[in-house]
Amino acid sequence: EIKKDTMTFNVKAFVNGNERKMKEVLEKLPGVEVDKKGNVTVQGKKVTKMLVEGKSFFGGGSKLAVENIPADALDKIEVIDHFNEVGFMKKVSDSDDLAMNIKLKDDKKKFVFGDVEAGAEVAGDTGFYLGHAGLFYYSPKANISYIGDSNNVGRSTFSFDDLMRFDGGFSSFLSGRKSLSNLYTLTTDNTDLILNKSQFSALNFSLDTSPKLAISGYGIFSKTLTASQSETRNKFLQNTLLSFENQSQRNRNQAILGLGNVKLDYSPTSKEKWYYNVQVQASNNAGANTINSVTNINNSVFENKTNADNTNVKQYIEWHKSINDNHTTTFVINHALDSNKPFNQWFTNQPFLAGLIPLQNDTNYSVEQIKNIKNNSIDALFKHYWILDNFNHLYTVLGNNYGNSNLVTSEKQLLTNGLINNFDTANFGNNTNYVLNDAYLGFEYKFKIGNLTTKPGLYWHWYQLKTTQLVAQNALNKNLLQPQFNSEYEFNKSESLIFNYKLTNTFPEVNQLANQFTLQSYNSVFKGNALLENEQFHVSSLRYTKMNLYRGITINANVSFNKKTRTTRNEVIIDGINQFTTPILTNNPETTWRWNSAVTKKIYRFNVKLNTNLSWFNYIQKVNNITSVYDRNNQQIGLSVKTAYRKWPDFNIGYTKGFNQLKGLTNSGFKTDEFKISYEKSILKSWTFEIEYENFTNTNFANQSNFFEVANTSLRYHKKNSALSFELFANNFLNNKAKNTNTLSDFMVSEQTNFILPRVVMLLISYKL
Repeated sequence: EIKKDTMTFNVKAFVNGNERKMKEVLEKLPGVEVDKKGNVTVQGKKVTKMLVEGKSFFGGGSKLAVENIPADALDKIEVIDHFNEVGFMKKVSDSDDLAMNIKLKDDKKKFVFGDVEAGAEVAGDTGFYLGHAGLFYYSPKANISYIGDSNNVGRSTFSFDDLMRFDGGFSSFLSGRKSLSNLYTLTTDNTDLILNKSQFSALNFSLDTSPKLAISGYGIFSKTLTASQSETRNKFLQNTLLSFENQSQRNRNQAILGLGNVKLDYSPTSKEKWYYNVQVQASNNAGANTINSVTNINNSVFENKTNADNTNVKQYIEWHKSINDNHTTTFVINHALDSNKPFNQWFTNQPFLAGLIPLQNDTNYSVEQIKNIKNNSIDALFKHYWILDNFNHLYTVLGNNYGNSNLVTSEKQLLTNGLINNFDTANFGNNTNYVLNDAYLGFEYKFKIGNLTTKPGLYWHWYQLKTTQLVAQNALNKNLLQPQFNSEYEFNKSESLIFNYKLTNTFPEVNQLANQFTLQSYNSVFKGNALLENEQFHVSSLRYTKMNLYRGITINANVSFNKKTRTTRNEVIIDGINQFTTPILTNNPETTWRWNSAVTKKIYRFNVKLNTNLSWFNYIQKVNNITSVYDRNNQQIGLSVKTAYRKWPDFNIGYTKGFNQLKGLTNSGFKTDEFKISYEKSILKSWTFEIEYENFTNTNFANQSNFFEVANTSLRYHKKNSALSFELFANNFLNNKAKNTNTLSDFMVSEQTNFILPRVVMLLISYKL
């Protein structure tokens, strides 16, 4: 059912009863897709807010919801475009958020439901285990959700995208601020590893303490221990000294995260809304890395130890008030504090980075690096919405973004005789203070003519950038106009065409401006540029969507064009395997075209889908003092067919062909072929058999190919109306040992082999509450 911006699916019309989790239900809804990371898209647009019974679920991330909410608890699924939490703001906010609201069955709203799972290895003695719990309580005034997980089979409970949402803590009205917390290692959620142990606990709550006040929040604890092993063959495209490097690498990493978030929702009247949100997080990442590098002139072994402590506090306050039918106001303040203290230490048996770092001769070499990064930001915005009449709106925006950063780095060599060789004498070591203030005033005019809604806007920005370093101080003041334009033509409730354009300026970050040398890795040194200014780029997109359930067709197509007119790009000097990079600002244009489309058509009792993803990236790069024009192009086209009849087994087969090209001083590229098939069948009512298989082939310009395949299968027993179920599953039952991938850079082609988890055969017992 489609009503204005809301599309509602009646779940029972699409399921057959074998679905266990919400993810399997969503995959059967027309126009809805769920990827491996738990991201949900509807008609090609990503769901940015996940709700259950109208309440935010773990910060609004989708993965925890789709992989944990039981399928039999779902009654209806609402998809709400242009979503806004504040009801009276809906007609003026022009939010681009897409929300998915889960309506539970009546018998799931007043008591605890969920499931508990436990599994152990039944073939082999490698000690694989799995434990998982998803428990939920919902009532009209209170809800509590708990998710716990512990396993060593490569299953991650949440993805990078979900973590970035938890790492948010910013008001949606001021979402442009970047977070510098280094938390990505907590989300290693694949089996391309030789060890992956994870422990995870999360609690989400929401309580309506009175008709005017609601309190919600969540707490998360995560601990992961991972190890990886890889072999890489690097072919240099622009190197007079070296032609290749064969590299073997072993990594081990432990990451711990604790996070708490509380939000107050206060509505003194139906025309006024207050929010206060505070978030505190702390994390530690500790790792060890060993690299064996073999080239045509050298053989080196490097060991690298890392440790990083990160703390972060974020808070915001929002106020919205509808003064009368024609005037509404919004006021928002964001505040964030970040402190990151990464520590690195490199060990090797021979000199490295000759000519780039001031090493003293020694029997063994040990180099230590300490960084200290502190960020403080305060952002404020006031916006007034004036409804002139039903077809004309005028919006006025006044705001200020303030950011202050301090970056301190130091490198030194620890000699075996106990002395210290400090690199400060060779222009290493940064002590940079960075302040960027952005004051702005903007006007937006929104008007509607028939089915066409258009909103041009113009913003004036006054940027002030000031950096203070060891021996210099730089200041920059700029007044810049930034126009924007949005237009939507709605053919009918299920067909629309949307165009967006924006001129944007972005200023360099503190690490890009720090003008002393910084050691980045065993073969890379970076030096910032204190004279950098703003990048400027045009961003535009055109999106078409159509859904016709009567004819069984959905179409999503998006084309985007981005052009940078002022560009910051790293200059690269390559000497052997060593790299020296520094950023420069140029007027060289960079253009990017992207095309994404998906067309689905129901033919008889099958859904046939055609996907295309195309991109063209043109830019100018300087490598070894040679400036070249580069074209980096990618094309992917895929076709899949799956059953769309509830009485038939679930069967899905798909093939994707990909092409990647790099054209510069030299030409290179590779092709990919990906084949996937899955099958699920009910047997004798209580048994369900499932199998998944996929293979992947990389082929380079020399027509040399490498091949990878993986298969998973399971047999599940669940008697109707029984709380218990049993499952025997096998991951990677073909027992492949490694996975091959290809990558391209401006000066190198890499072929990488990643060793993966072996065959895992487990018996899993589940109990449903």
